[in-house]
Amino acid sequence: MAGEMFDPDDPDQIKRFQEMMGPHAVDQQVRSAMQMCWMALPSDKKTLDELEQQMRRIFERALKDLRDDSQAFGIGE
Repeated sequence: MAGEMFDPDDPDQIKRFQEMMGPHAVDQQVRSAMQMCWMALPSDKKTLDELEQQMRRIFERALKDLRDDSQAFGIGE
């Protein structure tokens, strides 16, 4: 698929994309984000509770921004 244009109307391309970017890919990205957040925490705040709090804060902010952008630009409705 690399190097070719993605056609959202092509069921074969959609299926290949979904297989490539399934739940395992999302899981890996989330775990990478957790690791990055952990490394960015100050030494005196490196606890699982603090990591969870910061990850939830970042995730909630990203969802809010996505909703705001969707409304502002009229996309994803």
